[in-house]
Amino acid sequence: MLREHLILPGGFKNVIQNGQATGFQVAVRTAYYRGVYLSLVEGYEVQVDGETFTKEHITFTVGAKPYTFDQLAKNTEGHWPYREPAILTVDKPGGLTRGMHDLVVTQHQRVSYMPVTSQTYVSKRKVALVI
Repeated sequence: MLREHLILPGGFKNVIQNGQATGFQVAVRTAYYRGVYLSLVEGYEVQVDGETFTKEHITFTVGAKPYTFDQLAKNTEGHWPYREPAILTVDKPGGLTRGMHDLVVTQHQRVSYMPVTSQTYVSKRKVALVI
């Protein structure tokens, strides 16, 4: 498991709609080296500078298709390859300020050969927001 590398460099930015920041994005990869079926991705928490955002405030995008975590639970055919980044879009009116931030991403997922066991992976990184 490569949990220390969940947060990918780059991909950390504010989401701008109609000239206003509506949230921010973080690029991540799965902790499981074989990739994972989408239905096994149970959720994420994202913490920025001590403020925690739960899966109810996060949209998960892989393969250019956005999902809620309820939708992922029902997706039995989609697969997230290890090398393909996913984008976590966090709803936060006003977005984040420019500069350095302490980022913690917690991933909850099941491994296909242990379907009743949930695995939790935590990754921390200091990141710069430039836009």
